[in-house]
Amino acid sequence: MTSTITGLPDRYRPLDEIGPEESTPTGVIRCWRARDRVLNRDVAIRVHTPGGPPARAWIGRALTAGGLATPALAMVYDAAEGSGAGEGSGSAAYVVNEWIEGRTLAERLADGPVPEREARTVLRRLAEGVAEAHRVGLAVGGITPDTVVLRPNGLVGLRAVPAASGSMEGDIAALGALLEFCLTGRQAGRPGPDGRPSPPPVIPQPDLAALVRRTRSTEPGAGLSSAAAMAALLAQPPRPSQTAHLVREPEESDSGWLRRLRERRDDDGYDGYDGTRYDDDRDDGTRDDDTRYGGTRGALPPVPPYGDEHLRLDAAFDEDEDDLRDDVGDDDAAGEDRPSRRRLVVVGLPLLALAIVVLLAWWFGTNVLSVADSVDRPGSSAPPATSAPAEPAEEEPPPPGDVPAPTIVSGTLFDPQGDGQPENPDDVPLSFDGDPATAWSTVTYRGSAAFGGLKDGMGIVYDLGEDQALAAVTVTTTTPGMTAEVRVGGGPDTGLAEWQVAASGTIDGTTDLAFDEAVTTRYLLVWVTSLTPADGGFSADIAEVALRPAG
Repeated sequence: MTSTITGLPDRYRPLDEIGPEESTPTGVIRCWRARDRVLNRDVAIRVHTPGGPPARAWIGRALTAGGLATPALAMVYDAAEGSGAGEGSGSAAYVVNEWIEGRTLAERLADGPVPEREARTVLRRLAEGVAEAHRVGLAVGGITPDTVVLRPNGLVGLRAVPAASGSMEGDIAALGALLEFCLTGRQAGRPGPDGRPSPPPVIPQPDLAALVRRTRSTEPGAGLSSAAAMAALLAQPPRPSQTAHLVREPEESDSGWLRRLRERRDDDGYDGYDGTRYDDDRDDGTRDDDTRYGGTRGALPPVPPYGDEHLRLDAAFDEDEDDLRDDVGDDDAAGEDRPSRRRLVVVGLPLLALAIVVLLAWWFGTNVLSVADSVDRPGSSAPPATSAPAEPAEEEPPPPGDVPAPTIVSGTLFDPQGDGQPENPDDVPLSFDGDPATAWSTVTYRGSAAFGGLKDGMGIVYDLGEDQALAAVTVTTTTPGMTAEVRVGGGPDTGLAEWQVAASGTIDGTTDLAFDEAVTTRYLLVWVTSLTPADGGFSADIAEVALRPAG
């Protein structure tokens, strides 16, 4: 309770002091919850002592903030510089803000980390407000869990706008620290129970972990470009490649599901895919119905869609199921024989089918193909009885000046600024398979053609097998308008800085990127620097890479 505050108009009656004092190079700022007697509403009022010229820069920033209209930032109602002398009215500088009702983020985090969906929403709305301030050249400052308020209507607001000092880079770093705090419940740099600095908290979401790293990065081209870019990235859902491993373990193939299903059937007494089972504890010959994936026997995961081979296995199970039902009343010995018969059917049928296919292929190759080959060979209805061994034909030397075209042995995805989730690495060979109809493609990015502001680019490192003299590289794409660079001088395990740009340009269909002078290299990097519009975002692909030799 501070009825002794000096320098405030009579219309504002202080109620309770909130937050600690804020020391600045120009003075001290204290904050109260106060009552506006004229408009009969609560406000947040901050007083800078001394007033006058020392507080002039702060008051100027507050007047700029007064022109903003965003629910994420507290509105500025009033501001005055004061004279900085005496105890009379107007001697102190003050800023009157909107009072935001709700629970602070610090109070919410006292209960534990925030779920991912809620954290994305809170930080996205806050970043949108900060981006609006940055648009008019105003750095907000003071973005901490104690000043972020979760409004009752689901919105978020920042009290004390603007802070005494701040920078746009500091605002972006503070947003990243808040995101990390929300997801992990820990703040980076805080000492642990033993007084030593605790290790940085681990963010389980790869895309959000990469976003936090970019908010803190000071390396050129590696940091986040703006608060608006952060809001855009938080608004888009996680890429499928980042969450696929959470849905299904990579080693769980279709055959793995069938194996687990068969083991569960053997262990739990399931006799068919209709979910029925026979209860060995009952002696009246009846059967109990159980749901396919429910009941007390434990839930089974859904079985992936069957192909033709799976349908054959299913039919084998059904045939075996009929035999098992006929044997319900048999003795225990017959019951013990059921699992072995099932295994015999499941293993034997595929082996028998494989043997038949091999025999048919052998017969077709030795009879049909050999006859067709002898008929198609001109002038050779029957081979001569005796013939001298043919002299090996001498290879004609290549014409003078005709240099064989170099070939690509292999390709490796190169994404040094990525989030740890490779983008279609299995499709890399399609970029040099000689077929322009097949291609390797990036995933779809949102926000901008510059990889959504997440990174400077990505590409493929090609291995030529040995040093080759090159004059140009021809790149073919089905996404005309993308830009790319051809770089040399590095290797599969080197960083981007060790690759020098040999040629660059816009790829429109098929484009020849010629070097200023011949280059001898074993490895070359095709580095994609910008994407083209795609469905719902931006992407690019490389359909074919061809090499032109020097000379």
